[in-house]
Amino acid sequence: MLSEPLPAPQLLHGIQLRVADLSDAEELAAAYQRNRSYLAPFEPLREDTFFTPAGQRTVLRSKLVQHAAGTEVLWVLVHHERIVGTITLTGIVGGSFQSGNLGYWVDGDYAGRGIGTAAVEAVVELSRSGLGLHRVQAATLLDNAASQKVLARSGFERIGMAPDYLRIAGEWRDHLLFQRIL
Repeated sequence: MLSEPLPAPQLLHGIQLRVADLSDAEELAAAYQRNRSYLAPFEPLREDTFFTPAGQRTVLRSKLVQHAAGTEVLWVLVHHERIVGTITLTGIVGGSFQSGNLGYWVDGDYAGRGIGTAAVEAVVELSRSGLGLHRVQAATLLDNAASQKVLARSGFERIGMAPDYLRIAGEWRDHLLFQRIL
């Protein structure tokens, strides 16, 4: 499914979407450091090492192994050589399912500008045309209205609610589930 390189489309406001590589570790660490408190309510608890270049190199190595296996793609959102978010397609499954799970975040200083929507729409198109997927699923915390708006604008439909779906900020939290049939 990931036999050919995926294109790097331009998004809004001069932001580029491209597949992450190991050289992104320092810039990813800086992005996570800048957004640590902003992202904390929406993410798992993180060890301090996660926010360091060494920690990000470890994360990237793992994600690149998954990418090579065809089960995950991590894209970075880049503005003037600065990473301002990520979007990830995980749990990619082929066969009769042809599906993946979408996750994303945009730097707090860039939020509310349509960048998340543009990135989601670009990745959905890459999922269809580049990866041959039939379906993309996403999940949001019940009170994450901003992310739910991004998904709605990108053609996702709500398909249910999953109790205790993910451990976020140290607690098992319910999530709304969304999907887009491609």
